[in-house]
Amino acid sequence: MTDTYADPGTPDRRGGWRFLWWLVTRQARRSLTGAVVSVVWMGLTALTPYLLSRAIDDGLTPGDGPALAGWTAAVLAAGTFNAGLGVVRHRTMTKVRMDANFRTVKLVVEHAARLGAALSRQTGTGEIVTVGVSDVNTISNSLTVVGPGLAAVVTYAVVAALLLPVSVQLSAVILLGVPLIAVLVGPLTVRLQGTETGYRERQSVLTARIGDLAGGLRVLNGLGGKGLFADAFRRDSRALREQGYRVGAVTSWIQALGMGLPSVFLAAVTWLAARLAAQGEITIGQLVSAYGYVAVLVLPVYFFIECGYELSRAVVAARRVVRFLSLEPAASRPDARDAPESPAVLHDPESGVRVVPGRLTVLAGARPEQSAAVVDRLGRYADSDVTWGDVRLDRVALPRVRERVLVADNEAALFAGTLREMVEGRRESDEETLARAVRTAAADDIVLGLPGGLDAAVDAQGRSLSGGQRQRVRLVRALLADPEVLLALEPTSALDAHTEATVAARLRAARSGRTTVVTSTSPLVLDHADTVFFLVDGKAAATGTHRELLRTEPGYRSLVARDTEPDEDTEPDGGGDAGPVAGVDEEVVP
Repeated sequence: MTDTYADPGTPDRRGGWRFLWWLVTRQARRSLTGAVVSVVWMGLTALTPYLLSRAIDDGLTPGDGPALAGWTAAVLAAGTFNAGLGVVRHRTMTKVRMDANFRTVKLVVEHAARLGAALSRQTGTGEIVTVGVSDVNTISNSLTVVGPGLAAVVTYAVVAALLLPVSVQLSAVILLGVPLIAVLVGPLTVRLQGTETGYRERQSVLTARIGDLAGGLRVLNGLGGKGLFADAFRRDSRALREQGYRVGAVTSWIQALGMGLPSVFLAAVTWLAARLAAQGEITIGQLVSAYGYVAVLVLPVYFFIECGYELSRAVVAARRVVRFLSLEPAASRPDARDAPESPAVLHDPESGVRVVPGRLTVLAGARPEQSAAVVDRLGRYADSDVTWGDVRLDRVALPRVRERVLVADNEAALFAGTLREMVEGRRESDEETLARAVRTAAADDIVLGLPGGLDAAVDAQGRSLSGGQRQRVRLVRALLADPEVLLALEPTSALDAHTEATVAARLRAARSGRTTVVTSTSPLVLDHADTVFFLVDGKAAATGTHRELLRTEPGYRSLVARDTEPDEDTEPDGGGDAGPVAGVDEEVVP
């Protein structure tokens, strides 16, 4: 099978059928082996009736014991050998299926990583999940028909040839019967492609809806909109169910014909052979062999129909994979220029935000999505006229931007693994650097509280951690990356006041002399900023220090000021971490 770390190759993206053929040719030797073994395996099933007919005509009818024993031994040997071939065939086709599965998964995952931030802008979450799970399995399962499909064609021809000396009439019926079955089933497979395509589209939409509901359920409850979205989800579910019924109707007819038509075919040929035997045109042994040949044909005819069914579904899935693989990542402009050699000003003309190198800048706005939009432009995750020094940011080669400018999203993915792997990523850090980043993010209690500390296993997305702990883990990861420019979205929003103040003070000290931009409306963070941009409708309405803006801007003051001090006995707002964090210094100092 394909090596987990090997290059999966360059897929043929010119269509669904071409992609399926590419998967076959990528393991041509194994596919050919499976086809040859399947041909021999199915061919030997056709040989068994011939051996039985010889045992009857040469041994049983004339009473020749040695001849009967010899042909009986031949039947036993053929059956035993064929059983072994069946095992080899199954193992080979399983390897074909698994190779196609792993290869397609690698293509999808690598392309998703290559698209990066452009992925969410070009396709939905539901589409990615459907392609990565359902479509990949459908494609890989379809390749198991490669061997049996070819074997069915060969066996069909062999049986017709074996029946030709027995009866030209029987051979003609067989040669005409199987194409007739294909004519009956063919339109159903075409219809299946259409209904399956519609079903997959609706499935991806509903999958995306489930993800949205799961992620925003708490917000929906607070706004009283849960019932509204639940009703919409029920409607979408009913529509998907109805589409599934249409797919099931076509599928049931195909499967019914796959089981029924071979039986009708068998009955018709058996009746004809019995009449020929009664008329003395064929012997009893030939009658038995004719029945055996036709019984054997049930298997290839079934594979014919199954092959059409599986390939009809697979080509729909392959087209969706090809469509996903055809998405293009954000490309650098042909007139790309070098990035500034030294730290330079980042300027966003749309908002008026001007980020001076080496300073802690905070963006404060009533609508977090507007502050996030500014960060997206500064980090080149959205088209804009942002300049970096005297160069337009979108003219700098994208890899150079990613090397020096990091956007730390508050909802960035956390992959399963140890806590150390989660925060280090692909960069290995020494213990001193790691400990410094952990302390800056006030994450000491997380390390101390987990059995095994940094080597403790953590679930995917940090599900075993609280919201505030996940936020601090993401901050540790961003600090270890040590970018020239760090753009952090709400890095302390889920922390209690005491921990938030600690993180703000330590972050300023740790990033001293480095360019840092934070979005926040917390006075505990704003008080440590060198420059604060007060955003109104996504535009910089005022600029200054936190204390200057408190004095001069009523709108800013009403947004961020806490006019009443809490009682001494009042618990701080946890916001994701309940209460002060053990192990964090009481004094808010770096």
